[in-house]
Amino acid sequence: METSSWEAAVSGQEQWQVPLNAEVIGLNDGSAQGALYGGCLSILAASLGTPYELRTDDRILFLEDLGEKPYRIDRMLMQLKLAGKLDSVRGIIFGEMLDCFQMQDQGYSLREVVMRIVGDIGVPVAYGLRSGHVARQNITLPMGVKAELQVRGSEVSLKILEPATRSVAAAASAKKGEQSFQV
Repeated sequence: METSSWEAAVSGQEQWQVPLNAEVIGLNDGSAQGALYGGCLSILAASLGTPYELRTDDRILFLEDLGEKPYRIDRMLMQLKLAGKLDSVRGIIFGEMLDCFQMQDQGYSLREVVMRIVGDIGVPVAYGLRSGHVARQNITLPMGVKAELQVRGSEVSLKILEPATRSVAAAASAKKGEQSFQV
């Protein structure tokens, strides 16, 4: 595990820069703010049509998977796109996509599949973040917190803009405030 992101997330740090691994690349330039949300693409695509389906409005979407061939990633991303789940995202960050590779003789890469589907939606897109199903140094991404994604050519940054946790005292204080508000 990459420890600085873990410590920033669990300590309730106000704002912090996610330490991106060197393999993260920008695919679509832009800047976006929104709640960070996402997870394993296979699971998120399977949730469509259920009461638990992925909500993507005004979100920075993190998508990752493990051992899926590019044609399957293509199908799942297209399913999200056709279901309208990419219509109002603010940005997309793809994970390392461990073992999601194509046979060399098939003539296309996973990055090409990704860009074919999300390259025209007009939001910043980054690829290769080592979080989720990864082989080494997993970077902690707190879901549900406000974040900022910036992609400018090869420069990619992800900043967490609010605490991922809060202290017991702060939670108790907020709870008291809720109770007194309800009275």
